[in-house]
Amino acid sequence: MLTMLCTRPAVRRCAGASALALALLGAGLPAAAADGPRPDLTRFYRQKVSWAACEGPDMPKDLQCAKVTVPLDYARPHADTLDVALARYRATGRSRGSVLLNFGGPGGPGVRELAADGRQFMDLTNGYDVVTFDPRGVGRSSPVSCGEGGEEAAVTNENADLARPQALLSRLRRAADECARHSGRVLPHIGTVNASRDLDVIRQALGDKKLNYLGFSYGTRLGAVYAAQFPDKVGRMALDGVDTLTEPLAEQGVAGAAGQQTALDDFLDWCATDRACPFGTDRRAAGDAVVRLVRSLDDNPVPTDFGGTFSGQDLVGAIGQGLYSRDLWPSLERALASLVEDGDARGVLNFSASGVGLPRGQHGKDNGHAGLVDADEVPPDNLPAALMAINCADDPDRPTGDRIAKDIEGLRDVYEQASPVFGRYRLTQLLMCYGRPRGTDFIRDRVKDLDTARMLLVGTRGDPATPYWWTVETARRLGPSAVVLDNKGDGHTGYSSSTCVHRKVNDFLLYGSLPPSGSSCPADGHGPLGARTAG
Repeated sequence: MLTMLCTRPAVRRCAGASALALALLGAGLPAAAADGPRPDLTRFYRQKVSWAACEGPDMPKDLQCAKVTVPLDYARPHADTLDVALARYRATGRSRGSVLLNFGGPGGPGVRELAADGRQFMDLTNGYDVVTFDPRGVGRSSPVSCGEGGEEAAVTNENADLARPQALLSRLRRAADECARHSGRVLPHIGTVNASRDLDVIRQALGDKKLNYLGFSYGTRLGAVYAAQFPDKVGRMALDGVDTLTEPLAEQGVAGAAGQQTALDDFLDWCATDRACPFGTDRRAAGDAVVRLVRSLDDNPVPTDFGGTFSGQDLVGAIGQGLYSRDLWPSLERALASLVEDGDARGVLNFSASGVGLPRGQHGKDNGHAGLVDADEVPPDNLPAALMAINCADDPDRPTGDRIAKDIEGLRDVYEQASPVFGRYRLTQLLMCYGRPRGTDFIRDRVKDLDTARMLLVGTRGDPATPYWWTVETARRLGPSAVVLDNKGDGHTGYSSSTCVHRKVNDFLLYGSLPPSGSSCPADGHGPLGARTAG
């Protein structure tokens, strides 16, 4: 589970993190749900949330903030604790409770996203307080980081020499050490299994008997894990852009490359109808031109205004972010035209590396309680650092040193066949958890055959990050509780890009009205709030 899964509202910040999304983390085992008697969590479940105005210049006046305290280690709840940051928009009328949002990532900070893009959820305030949170290790909730030393040791698609695996593995180990040193004590307890348990503490602190939930992309993984851990607490749960729960890492990478290639093909179909398309109006020639451009930039990167260079693999990452939403296609076309015609990489850089830097200082807490971090103290690399920490904690697969060269050689052709553009990029990601403690088996082994209230799963046919068949596969795995909505459109997730999906999700969350499983939404190409652009 090593791809960055971000929802469309967060596309600008996802694009900003993509250049460092391969920053590496040494993630420990999350505390899986125990089969024996659970430790006493009474004091955490007796909390009540105290809301106040959010502090900060970018916070809307009507957005409120709070915190909930959770155990650092659920196996030892009387030891260290940490605070989880919350934010909400209050219900405009009579509230039936709360609906919790997770915007994806993993590693996406909910508080910042709700502050920036909360307007599209205002319909839900007709019946709910709309609440989000920064999961442990993310944003203001004890953020993980790889520190300044992580830059030198980090492995990226540009410097990953797959022909020299031992040197590559040495860099991976050094990077893991740096990440562990800078992340503090939260790192061994990060991951979706523990985040799900935090979610239940939040539910109780909000006064809700059941969890009403809307999760995007990675947020669908979190929702599914919650449903497995707390099946009797599931209220109305909608999962949009459904993550896989079962595929081994290598298969996930192939599926991801194929999904991104499909999205690129759709973009080129559209681009080739426009005389301004930098790859021309011959559709087949346009596909070949993209491959040549990537290879040319890998051989001869172009300089940037920041003193570095922009390579073909940088371009692949930028294109991948530009494909997250059809609304971004015109901006992506213009950025690519500037690169092809003038050698100007500034436009594509806006999709791949804006605003991402490296942190300074130590962010771990050592006083037994980790309080909230001020917004301006969140490490600049927190999103990519948390991405790797959570994914590695969630996945039990690890490449082994003595087989790595053989495995890569065998997989290279498979990845290239899945996508001549994205294949190498995704193959490099296969190595990112090397040397870390083995992740949990809970998600793969236990999140299945659920006996819960019915859940709505939305899959988008042209989704470049979470392929539609993952929705079908996950629905089959979860069992009869899962209801599938087939969105015929493009882009990552459907809630903000399809009027039909938006309406059906809201009807379910607000009124309990579920569409028949297998029903569909047309590719209308228009979101409920009008087109947005980023870049």
